[in-house]
Amino acid sequence: MQSAIRITTKVIAGNKLEIKVPPGSVGEEVEVFAIIPEKPQSGRRKVLELLTEIRSSHLSRTVEQIARELQKKRNYWSS
Repeated sequence: MQSAIRITTKVIAGNKLEIKVPPGSVGEEVEVFAIIPEKPQSGRRKVLELLTEIRSSHLSRTVEQIARELQKKRNYWSS
């Protein structure tokens, strides 16, 4: 049976990883996967994320509702 362990560690000087495995592993061949977390892009957000946020912060209105509101404003301005 193949076993696996999950270890979280930090990159040390020289861009190296130090991993401690359970006893009894000396001389065995192992595979190591390093997953480097994504870094946020200097305050810039993806366009789709921004649109989703904007959309969720406004009430959903139909085209007809928006047209009625605009017409009311036009009528008010022209009076």
